[in-house]
Amino acid sequence: MVELDAAVAAKTVDTVVVAFPDMQGRPVGKRVTAPFFLRHVQEEGIEVCDYLLAVDVDMDPLPGYRFANWDRGYGDMNALPDPATLRVIPWLEGTAMVLCDLFDADGNAVEVSPRAMLRRQISRAKSMGLEVRCATELEFFLFADSYDEASTKRWSGLTPHSSTIEDYQILQTSREEYIIREIRNGMLAAGIPVEFSKGEAGRGQHEINITYSDPLTVADNHLVFKNGVKEIAAKHGRAATFMAKWSMAEVGSSCHVHASLWDTESGEPVTGDPAGIGGLSPLGQHFLAGQLAAARQLAWCFAPYVNSYRRYLPGSWAPTAVVWGDDNRTCGFRLVGNGPSRRTECRIPGADVNPYIVLAATIAGGLWGIENELKLPEPYEGNAYTDAAVERIPTTLVEAIGELESSQVAIQSFGEDVHFHLVNTAKQEWAKANAVVTDWELARNFERI
Repeated sequence: MVELDAAVAAKTVDTVVVAFPDMQGRPVGKRVTAPFFLRHVQEEGIEVCDYLLAVDVDMDPLPGYRFANWDRGYGDMNALPDPATLRVIPWLEGTAMVLCDLFDADGNAVEVSPRAMLRRQISRAKSMGLEVRCATELEFFLFADSYDEASTKRWSGLTPHSSTIEDYQILQTSREEYIIREIRNGMLAAGIPVEFSKGEAGRGQHEINITYSDPLTVADNHLVFKNGVKEIAAKHGRAATFMAKWSMAEVGSSCHVHASLWDTESGEPVTGDPAGIGGLSPLGQHFLAGQLAAARQLAWCFAPYVNSYRRYLPGSWAPTAVVWGDDNRTCGFRLVGNGPSRRTECRIPGADVNPYIVLAATIAGGLWGIENELKLPEPYEGNAYTDAAVERIPTTLVEAIGELESSQVAIQSFGEDVHFHLVNTAKQEWAKANAVVTDWELARNFERI
């Protein structure tokens, strides 16, 4: 952390955000004065409450967890900085950020923390002589309203930043460059290798792509990027959302996950083989077959909220078919790239996913296929939206919870404690949804029934 020493001495950094991902994939933690961070926190870590891994998006402590609950007194964890994640945050004055791994009072890793979940799958791949490299493609909607204005309007009647669909449109996106350019350049300055931005298929919708890397780096970049987009938008009096479906009149926002396999010894890619099925090597075929086999069981990892399932509509660019196709966007899994860059793209996840959990699930499914030498079915050709014969991922949160609860892939890949933690998280989200009478129910039923 020599660069931080110099920045603090030069008084260009005075604050360090010490954070870790919660179960929703958001950074939570503390703002630490830079001198105190250098003297103590960088080596010793900092105490944080374990309830942070047992709350919902509203920060309400949830029942049903074994890891943290009222009976156990909601104790502390130690958040230990990972020096590889230290970065300056250009859009926040005088601020650096570092992400942490979590440990209990005995110095053991907190296995139910999202970063530990992903580390476990990376370690499993490494034990097979494999490294997984991946990327997450994030989409979001930008609004002319501020977050405060959106809240006052109860998130209804908002004004998208563009009045027309701006998919690949240069003129429309030029009008938003004052924010999107700052996002691109700010992320580059924060060490996040942004490649490009583009308008997407909704009004005010954008996609910004980041170069592929190892899974932990990708998840960390995803977390910083998503939080940073909101912070930069807020600076300009604008709002941005990564909801899977903010309006039924608009397309949803996705998080396509790309993954490929590399040999740990040679450092060479091993997914592709022009002579193999779909241009995949036998190893690549098993990896994709495993993702297909696990798709229903791990669907909650791709769609963790009630709203997530609003995105799955025919012809909506959000595939639900558990089939794979060669460059076929109607399939849940698409093969893209050529030769060494041959890779799988899972098109099922929405932009609301926790990046650590969705990447852990992607790797777990693929390794399941390798371990069991699953055979890859033939590629799907045609429009998978209209084929009633193909298997579908769950269409509701309830169905996804049932699949996750009985999932052998999840139990064996994540371990029983993590599996229990994930299932309870899913069940508590459904319980919260059932504790609300929605505006739609009132409008439909108050007078007419």
